Amino acid sequence: MIDNNQRLATLFRSMADLLSAQRANPYRVRAYRRAADALLALEEDVAGVAQRQALEEIDGIGTDLAKKIKEFLETGTLRAYEELKAPLPAEVKNWATLPGLSDSLVSYLYFRLSIKTLPDLAQLIQSHLLRTLPSFSGSEEMLLQAVQQRIQHHDP
Repeated sequence: MIDNNQRLATLFRSMADLLSAQRANPYRVRAYRRAADALLALEEDVAGVAQRQALEEIDGIGTDLAKKIKEFLETGTLRAYEELKAPLPAEVKNWATLPGLSDSLVSYLYFRLSIKTLPDLAQLIQSHLLRTLPSFSGSEEMLLQAVQQRIQHHDP
C-alpha cells in the first residue's frame, strides 16, 4: 500500500521543516526533503522494498534514513520526529532572557548541541565555543555570571 510512502514522505518533510527552524545542518535538512521526494516517486510500497532489504538502493536513502523507514514500518511512528516536535522545556526556554541569548539560539543550543542544563551552558561558555556562533550577541563574562547566579538560585 503506497499509503506508507505518502505518510513517510509527510513525516520526512515535517522533520526537514523542524530541523530547518532549529537551524540544523542544511545538508541534513536537504537529505530529508530528497528522501521525501524519492518516496513519493517510488512506484511500489516502501514496505516491499524494505522486505527485500533494498531501501538504500532508493536514490537519496542512506543507512540512517533506511533505519528510520524500518522503524516507521515496524512501529508506525518515528522516535526522532517525536523528539523534534517536543517543545523546549519551560526552564530551558527561559534561557532566552539571559544576556546575549535569543529564542532561536536557545533552540539551537538545546537541540543541536544537546545543552540541556545550566551547568552544561556554563561549561559551553567557559570553553569559549559560544562566541563562535554568529547568533551570539553578548559578553561571555556577563552571560556566565547570569548563568552562575541562576544555578545558585535554583540549587540552595
